[in-house]
Amino acid sequence: MAGILLLATAALTLVMVYARVSADADRATMLQSLQAIADNSAMFGLSGLMRLLSGFTFTAAGLLLLRTWIIRERWATPLVPYLFVFSGLLTAVSGALAIFIVTSPLLETALATGPSMSSGYGLGAIYHLRWITGKIGFAAAGLALIVAARYQWQVGGTLRKVAPVSAILGVAMQFIWVDSATILHPIIGTLFFIWLLVIGTMLSTGRVERHFIAAYGRTS
Repeated sequence: MAGILLLATAALTLVMVYARVSADADRATMLQSLQAIADNSAMFGLSGLMRLLSGFTFTAAGLLLLRTWIIRERWATPLVPYLFVFSGLLTAVSGALAIFIVTSPLLETALATGPSMSSGYGLGAIYHLRWITGKIGFAAAGLALIVAARYQWQVGGTLRKVAPVSAILGVAMQFIWVDSATILHPIIGTLFFIWLLVIGTMLSTGRVERHFIAAYGRTS
């Protein structure tokens, strides 16, 4: 079930990215971004909804992973699913705030009083909170990949091949904080989408469990 939820997260994220790119709301200034949101409200609202739902599925996947024997018997660290839960919750909050922005009557007020938004009041504060929660959520998911890489390497098999990718991608996901690396963000996001597909498939088909059984001799 955790694997299926990771696959669902990947699918929802794909739709979210399409809607976000279509909304074209990432502009040079907040006022320009809010104007783009108003002009493309349907797509921005859809991206917020998909972000909200993907946050829920990622959180649920983390909670289910905490219940597996691999985690309960400490063959792998619970830090990874806990980071999934933390990341998912922040992602859901970011999505909910995006929906609030696009549906709030404050949007028209913000566009009419543009310069005052720089003071941090009104919709401006919500806009920045949406931005920071989304970034922290993405960075937390990257930290989970870095931590998971060690245990993937120890288990061996296919997971050992995945481990270096997990580690490198997890580090790359921290570049979400570097504005000059903006050109890399779509590439990193695409690789994370592929990672979700691979790990989600391995979990849902039982391959991860079989690797741990082979490595540690568990039979029940």
